[in-house]
Amino acid sequence: MATTGAAPEAAKKLDELYEFDREPVTQDKLLGPGYFIGAFAGEHVAATEFVIGALFVNWGATVRDIFFGLVIGNLLAVLTWTFICAPIAVSTRLTLYWYLRRIGGSVLTLIYNIINAALYCVLAGCMITVSASAFRIPLGIPAQVNWYPTDWRFIALVLVVGAVVVALATLGFKSLATFAAVCSPWMFLMFISGAIVMLPLLYQASGGGSFLDMCSRVVWTGRTPDGSEPMGFWKVAAFAWICNLAMHGGLSDMAMFRYARKASYGLASITGMFFGHYVAWICAGLMGAGAAILVSKPLPQLDSGDVAYQALGWSGIFAVVFAGWTTSNPTLYRAGLALQAITPDWSRAKVTVAAGVITSVVACFPFVFTRLLDFVGLYGLLLSPAGAIVVAEHWLFPRLGLRRYWAAGRALNLPALTAWGAAILLALLLERSGTLHLFYLFLPVYTFTIVLYTGLAAVSGARSAESEPEFPAAAAAPVEAPKPPRTATGRLSGAVALAALVASVVLPAVAASDAGPGYLERVDAIKPWMLALAVLYFAAGLRFYRDWARDS
Repeated sequence: MATTGAAPEAAKKLDELYEFDREPVTQDKLLGPGYFIGAFAGEHVAATEFVIGALFVNWGATVRDIFFGLVIGNLLAVLTWTFICAPIAVSTRLTLYWYLRRIGGSVLTLIYNIINAALYCVLAGCMITVSASAFRIPLGIPAQVNWYPTDWRFIALVLVVGAVVVALATLGFKSLATFAAVCSPWMFLMFISGAIVMLPLLYQASGGGSFLDMCSRVVWTGRTPDGSEPMGFWKVAAFAWICNLAMHGGLSDMAMFRYARKASYGLASITGMFFGHYVAWICAGLMGAGAAILVSKPLPQLDSGDVAYQALGWSGIFAVVFAGWTTSNPTLYRAGLALQAITPDWSRAKVTVAAGVITSVVACFPFVFTRLLDFVGLYGLLLSPAGAIVVAEHWLFPRLGLRRYWAAGRALNLPALTAWGAAILLALLLERSGTLHLFYLFLPVYTFTIVLYTGLAAVSGARSAESEPEFPAAAAAPVEAPKPPRTATGRLSGAVALAALVASVVLPAVAASDAGPGYLERVDAIKPWMLALAVLYFAAGLRFYRDWARDS
């Protein structure tokens, strides 16, 4: 009887995690910039940065490609979030999934959300796999570098890690952002500390010279292991722009920014793009190249756990684990929102649990690692035409004299589906014919979708003189209530957390300052202290961030 009563109670608790799944966010639930700064830093200083940073090395990028190409690409990503995604989200206060339903009808939304959720489950599964790759090291499980698992213990480990991720993802955006805000400063410094530790090895292998000379000789050499064509400057820049295309150009991050008080909060993406997709990718490349030298193995045979453990010991393991969690959590959260929009009788939390089960199964097969750069380009390309359709209807239609939401009430907006399908066909044609690389397809496909949808809608009824269908008003910015003063305990906790972070960089810097005899022994000696500093930081940081998030 106790078990029977527990199930409804658990269901009730899940239902209480309501996050305006089907209606605009109300003004009393809007959040300040601190949550978005933390969310972007946590999500994009991530487990995949270990993978992508190493892939740039293997793909033959040069120093110029990395240090300058990434600036261009990441800046374009920030601008896309700031001037396209965030303004639409703040204007409507809806998720993309329900706004697209208003524009495209239930059939188009069904197709989009199934594809969207499936791709996000695969991506979240990749993060879970990366986290498990770190925990496998102390358990003696061999590295999983094939597309299939080779040890049953790894499968069991993935399922445990997946259960934790699913539990966190059901808590909702505010909890995820707070979790990310606590983790992100420490994770970011672990990338820097790991790179610092490896610098003496890299200098010795390169024969000396300046920092850029060392990087060009042993890290970003412009050569690939198999002799294939190097990645190149513009491919690096384009990848940095489109690797989160589904979130910004594809508007999936409307789910996040619908909580923003102002559209300018899109600039919070700077923390993710330049601390994560710039500094962390560079540091991961340095760590990967150094780890390969240290263990005398080619970099493709090392996974993220190997790389981080060689540099930082147990601190590196936890850095990979937390980096995986802070990315897989919001990714799974988005998948839950997408599926919830087509399962109206289920709450977002319940659907997130169901998506998490699928994701955990996918995570047992580390196939995404082998083609991660191609995968992130592909999933963005498949989803971005839906964002282009929303951009056209939301912004262009009023300026062209067309009626927004002209297809409201229809099960299917046929011009929208036609434009989306034609965009995918165009992308396939351009890519398969060798006309354009996958990373370059975003602009022509996005523009083509907007133009085609606008034209088809104009001849299908959008020029009607009827008034625009009524749409829920956007929530006004709230009148901020007075904030309670920070407590002495909170201020002390912040000081302790900051001291722990500073020490986490100073210790590796001191150890790496002398590359003479005994260097590796000194590095090994600081690893237990790095772990102790991590424990101290999280103990103090959790207390401090409660005040910080509240005041932001």
